[in-house]
Amino acid sequence: MTTNDWLCITLFPLILTILAFPLGEYMARVFNGGRTFLTPIVAPMEKLLYRLFGIDAGEEMSWKTYAFSLVIFNVIGIAALFFLQLIQGILPFNPQKFGAVRWDTALNTAISFGTNTNWQAYSGEQTMSYLTQMLGMTVQNFASAAIGIVAVIAVIRGFIRKSSAAIGNFWVDLHRCVLYILLPLVMILSLILVSQGVVQTLSPSITAKTLEGGHQIIAVGPVASQVAIKQIGTNGGGFFNANSAHPFENPTPLTDFLEVLGLLLIAAALPFTLGAMLKNRRQGLAIFAAMMILYLAGLGIFTWAETRGNPLLEKAGVASGMNMEGKETRFGIIHSVLFAQSTTVTSCGAVNNMHDSLMPLSGMVLLFNMAIGEVIFGGVGTGLIGMLAYAILTMFLAGLMIGRTPEFMGKKLELFEMIMAVVIIISPAILLLVLSSLAISTAAGLVSLGNGGPHGLSEIIYAFASASGNNGSAFAGLNANTIFYNLTTALAMLVGRFSTIIPALAIAGALAGKKTVPVSVATFPTTSVLFIVMLVSVVIVVGALTFFPVFTLGPFLEHLLLAIGKTF
Repeated sequence: MTTNDWLCITLFPLILTILAFPLGEYMARVFNGGRTFLTPIVAPMEKLLYRLFGIDAGEEMSWKTYAFSLVIFNVIGIAALFFLQLIQGILPFNPQKFGAVRWDTALNTAISFGTNTNWQAYSGEQTMSYLTQMLGMTVQNFASAAIGIVAVIAVIRGFIRKSSAAIGNFWVDLHRCVLYILLPLVMILSLILVSQGVVQTLSPSITAKTLEGGHQIIAVGPVASQVAIKQIGTNGGGFFNANSAHPFENPTPLTDFLEVLGLLLIAAALPFTLGAMLKNRRQGLAIFAAMMILYLAGLGIFTWAETRGNPLLEKAGVASGMNMEGKETRFGIIHSVLFAQSTTVTSCGAVNNMHDSLMPLSGMVLLFNMAIGEVIFGGVGTGLIGMLAYAILTMFLAGLMIGRTPEFMGKKLELFEMIMAVVIIISPAILLLVLSSLAISTAAGLVSLGNGGPHGLSEIIYAFASASGNNGSAFAGLNANTIFYNLTTALAMLVGRFSTIIPALAIAGALAGKKTVPVSVATFPTTSVLFIVMLVSVVIVVGALTFFPVFTLGPFLEHLLLAIGKTF
């Protein structure tokens, strides 16, 4: 590793932390209805939209009404994107004259973008019109990101409120999230990306004459606006099939750094929002610290696995032994490592390298990041929801050890909260394993597999881990654009999304109706180093117990076989 590599990998977490804290404080003011520097500009637009849509900003909702509003809004968005793809051939802004998208691909894509997954079983520049990309994908990138953020804000209110039947107003939260947070950040990042060479145009594809005298079609389009929100909103769906490995999406080292920073920024800021809204900033710092420890641990293993080299290349006489296949050769192997680790700890799915070409242990790290429920920062909002579910489980275990009813952030945790927390943690994992088993035991699941043996198993597990974790990245060795995979991954995406958000809102409603428990000498401190260690340990142990057998048969077995010269 070079000096620049070390600087990149050490300064990045520091810069992320420095930026996440003030953004977290800012988001707390936004959702508390406080005044911000954008209020004079945005407030008139906000009020106009409330009048236009008939929203009473002072009216609050129970958790059931909040959840119903969220689900209905999400379903309408999914349906609109589905039908938009079916009729794109007769709509404007389609210079390539693309026809209707195949029904199963259109359904998968609509659910994918509607659930903040952005799993893409198609090539964007060869399938979707400019209108579909802008009105469909980009709009859903904003909507799905906002839904995740407002869901966790409602959960935080559940801990704050006392003897209350309400957890906020979904429509008000949604408007504030888009107007005060997502739009400003996306506008800033879009302008920077355009300045660096990311294309943003409605012109048709360019036909260029090559040096050999042939012709090459170069796809362009409204790229920068979609790239910005795909990163900021942890969406991940690229305008181009190559995603952020494409020079029109990610042309310079600066854009590469900013895209990684963008995909982590809001997710890393939300624990600080939690602390600010609770008026207990140490609590937010404790949750952030647990996330950062898990992130750095995975990053360390990943870096070691990729920089130590491939034993087969070393035997072949390659000096470093490093496996550069599928890596980001413009910026260096560490940029590939940082991007891949960051995109799988969040539910983003954007890539600047092909994960199918990584070393086996690297693939296992990425699988673990997604399989535990995307809680190491995770998707915007849903990541913190998942980590809070693990924190509830941690406090339950701590209560068992000391013989006391568990408490967390001033609220007693009873049977209902425990059941909902377990549902959040294990539902995506159960579906991941069930669908993976179905895929490896049927011809429909195996017919489009790119590799055999343990690597092929990793490809299938990765697909369903990505879908159920609402991540969207792929190993890239599996052709998932089949009816079998389009329907099964769509199911995984829906369950992964709503089995996290709806139980979390149920927890919020239950906690909001309770009184605050006074702190006593018997209260377990949830801002201490011990709590952080216990929380990290619970995440690792639950993940290991759930996925150890399948990881052993997949990436770990491939690692052992690679050492004796066996590849797949």
